[in-house]
Amino acid sequence: MAKIEKQNNLDFYNKIAELLRKARKNVIQSVNKTMVYTYFEIGKTIVEEEQKGKIRAEYGKKIIKGLSQKLTKEFGKGFSETNLKQMRQFFLTYSKSQTLSDQLEKSETVSRKFKNIDFQLSWSHYLFLMKIDNPDERKFYEIEARNNGWSLRELQRQFDTALFERLVLSRDKKGVKELSKKGQIVAKPEDTVKDPYVLEFLGLPEEKKYSETELEQKIIDKLEQFLLELGKGFTFVGRQVRFTFDDKHFRIDLVFYNRILKCFVLIDLKIGEISHQDLGQMQMYVNYYDRKVKLENENKTIGIVLCKTKNETLVEMTLPENNEQIFASKYLTVLPSKEELKILIENKDEE
Repeated sequence: MAKIEKQNNLDFYNKIAELLRKARKNVIQSVNKTMVYTYFEIGKTIVEEEQKGKIRAEYGKKIIKGLSQKLTKEFGKGFSETNLKQMRQFFLTYSKSQTLSDQLEKSETVSRKFKNIDFQLSWSHYLFLMKIDNPDERKFYEIEARNNGWSLRELQRQFDTALFERLVLSRDKKGVKELSKKGQIVAKPEDTVKDPYVLEFLGLPEEKKYSETELEQKIIDKLEQFLLELGKGFTFVGRQVRFTFDDKHFRIDLVFYNRILKCFVLIDLKIGEISHQDLGQMQMYVNYYDRKVKLENENKTIGIVLCKTKNETLVEMTLPENNEQIFASKYLTVLPSKEELKILIENKDEE
């Protein structure tokens, strides 16, 4: 009886504690959101004041310097000249109108125009996003950070690993615009596949020799980061998943399930260059899962051969023209340079 009463007391405490945690989280989110909106309004007001001086550079510097001194005296830290310039840039970056003169024609119109802007990230997120010059790229990362709940650190990591550029490689111009308007939409198998995958978090130097078993173990050790790199909707099923037929045993390196596409995703790891035998083996794995494992209401299995290097022509000639299930992708153990990815994108556009 005492044990039941003790458990009831614990359940009661946990319910109260959870309410307080949620309330505290909501308060923090509310404060952060209010702060972001306030900084946007401060930036707008600074720009409006500059307009009275016809955006003369010296006049702009003068009002920001004076404003910084007065605000710091009354409100304390956080209103340095640098911070005020960032607020000004925040308004200029995120204002929706095409021309600044149109925005500032009437103060009331301006306030009404920006009333529906929805800022859902922290100020630190927006400070980082403002550094991205390409508006399509910036909007993509903003949408993905919001939809996936990325911390600032994860946002920086996704940017550093050039997620936008890697997704651009598999899309036409219309698809690139979709990325900037909606973020990454997973509607078909190829939407889940990246090329290359960036696995810098594994801590494997570029020139280090390692086995496929070591690579697999590193991925398991960093499974949370690997799932983030895979993208939306992935859950881990198992490693070295065994199946048997005709007294022969086979093992798939990594098995995942994608909840969005409602299908299994099989991954085979290759530390060298991919061969047609590797692709054939993956085709067999996929066929087995489609015929023996997947349920009737689930979609066809996806197979990804993750390799260090690959010959595009070999892959193209091995896989059927209407292929929608088997993919070959490179993996990198160091961060790629933006220049290298831009060259890949330019070459793709010329094809």
